[in-house]
Amino acid sequence: MPVPWFLLSLALGRSPIVLSLERLVGPQDTTHCSPGLSCHLWDSDILCLPGDIVPAPGPVLAPTHLQTELVLRCRKETYCDLCVRVAVHLAVHGHWEEPEDEEKFGGAADSGVEEPRNASLQAQVVLSFQAYPTARCVLLEVQVPAALVQFGQSVGSVVYDCFEAALGSEVRIWSYTQPRYEKELNLTQQLPDCRGLEVRNSIPSCWALPWLNVSADGDNVHLVLNVSEEQHFGLSLYWNQVQGPPKPRWHKNLTGPQIITLNHTDLVPCLCIQVWPLEPDSVRTNICPFREDPRAHQNLWRAARLRLLTLQSWLLDAPCSLPAEAALCWQAPGGDPCQPLVPPLSWENVTVDKVLEFPLLKVHPNLCVQQVNSWEKLQLQECLWADSLGPLKDDVLLLETRGPQDNRSLCALEPSGCTSLPSKASTRAARLGEYLLQDLQSGQCLQLWDDDLGALWACPMDKYIHKRWALLWLACLLFAAALSLILLLKKDHAKAAARGRAALLLYSADDSGFERLVGALASALCQLPLRVAVDLWSRREMSAQGPVAWFHAQRRQNLQEGGVVVLLFSPGAVALCSEWLQEGVSAPGAHGPHDAFRASLSCVLPDFLQGRAPGRYVGACFDRLLHPDSVPALFRTVPVFSLPSQLPDFLGALLQPRAPRPGRLQERAEQVSRALQPALDSYFHPPGTPAPGRGLGPGAGDGT
Repeated sequence: MPVPWFLLSLALGRSPIVLSLERLVGPQDTTHCSPGLSCHLWDSDILCLPGDIVPAPGPVLAPTHLQTELVLRCRKETYCDLCVRVAVHLAVHGHWEEPEDEEKFGGAADSGVEEPRNASLQAQVVLSFQAYPTARCVLLEVQVPAALVQFGQSVGSVVYDCFEAALGSEVRIWSYTQPRYEKELNLTQQLPDCRGLEVRNSIPSCWALPWLNVSADGDNVHLVLNVSEEQHFGLSLYWNQVQGPPKPRWHKNLTGPQIITLNHTDLVPCLCIQVWPLEPDSVRTNICPFREDPRAHQNLWRAARLRLLTLQSWLLDAPCSLPAEAALCWQAPGGDPCQPLVPPLSWENVTVDKVLEFPLLKVHPNLCVQQVNSWEKLQLQECLWADSLGPLKDDVLLLETRGPQDNRSLCALEPSGCTSLPSKASTRAARLGEYLLQDLQSGQCLQLWDDDLGALWACPMDKYIHKRWALLWLACLLFAAALSLILLLKKDHAKAAARGRAALLLYSADDSGFERLVGALASALCQLPLRVAVDLWSRREMSAQGPVAWFHAQRRQNLQEGGVVVLLFSPGAVALCSEWLQEGVSAPGAHGPHDAFRASLSCVLPDFLQGRAPGRYVGACFDRLLHPDSVPALFRTVPVFSLPSQLPDFLGALLQPRAPRPGRLQERAEQVSRALQPALDSYFHPPGTPAPGRGLGPGAGDGT
């Protein structure tokens, strides 16, 4: 038996303690308080409006502590509901205002509070309850005789009976005075489920509740529903959100008993399970068993993505709440570690789905975002602006520090540290320090950030690298130009023709049959002077890197070499594109280990939105599967061809700018059509169905 990667044995929660609860008779809410105090339940259903904290003109009552107790509210002997009793402990804050003459002669210290001795203190205490999906507020009025008033001391408590809540739910309780003189108190109460109640036979909703066990063995996680035969129940998986409603992931109505298997890669800390019998007014039991699991936290970081909204704002996408810190760093070409810009730019707190902006004047492809969790471990790094501004540049970053009396100092950020300028060190920036300072003064450097303490400047280094070898290379080229120019041109032309243009093929894996059709098309295109890249042939590499990193590397190499990206549209691809265009976020489940199309949308869409797609992208779809007019209008700004009916035009667009003559192009289109025909027949006419009566060569129509 394989060793489990985590150990779980849960039955509707963690080993619940059996509780015996006090019973309350009657449906009415009540209140009572400590001896000497008088209290009244003013309203059992009010609107919660805490308002701002106001200064107290004199002594006031304020809540200091919340205490809860579980009880049963029963209509009949065997018809009860779980209820939360809340005790609010009160104390006196502030002092009576005393006359100035008593303060002057010291009389106040001896006589105490003579004037208000017969007065009493009164407070309105608000209790707010929230247990998804219900919430309510109640108002309690409390009065304390002046004889019991001891400044800064507790005067007793007021008890509210009681707030009904669902078994197994989480109740959040707030308390504050009205008007508020102190911050509100808060408390979270986790209610037990039926298994943890000695009196569960008195709660009708416990009589037919499905029993759920969660266990793990190796890479498989099992949800075991131990219910009787033919028992109907509902089961739902959802992401529990700290703010906002839960995000549903999976829901089914089932008949027991059942064993449901989950892949361990789908587990995240906020993944919760809800189960209930399909009966009227049944209790929905919720458990979140993966909150503390280390592997679930690793999966959460793998699923987290940094997403650029505008050139000045970005956010962190993740399934669960993920408080963390982020800072900008400078990534130089060559594979050296990204160097954090702290100082001068400090770490910023970042929360999932919350927009964050860095105070940048300009952005640069070498600027990256480093994301760390609360343990200061680097979890995520992305150069968000590289996709918009191009590949990394061989620039040097200058840090300017400003001191008093307009004093300033400059240093160049290098792998060895920040080199002061000017300097006699042996680093590259030190050797070129005089030229870099001249470039800065002449305005040739780009200012990225500026405030009273300093600034950041990006200065290009390309011209200095070229100058070093310019004379030597010029002499060599002049000496060899007469002998090798013609041979070099012929060799380059032959090499380019043999090597062919790069083509990156992107598609949505709707089903296995469609993937085989895509593989047949990619293999047929490889017979032409094309270098085809498709995720079907790179599964091992993509699994190691992740679909986003794999696509970014392929796209960058493709565009640098003057290649073309082929968007192969299918019903599934059109649905994903439409969802992105409508919501601007990734569809649930992003990204799967082999889902390159879904991962590519975050980079493909900006190219179309900003008008960079023409000449770089080509669209295509298969006859009888999708009409080109079904492709979203944004993607029809580039040619979209229907295959195989428009194969000659499609191949002509792929082979640009070295497309062959029309006759030769037609021959290659027929060659691709013959290679593609068996896969088309297999896809549209599976074994056991009548074969088509005609072929599907170029110009055969749309096949309807």
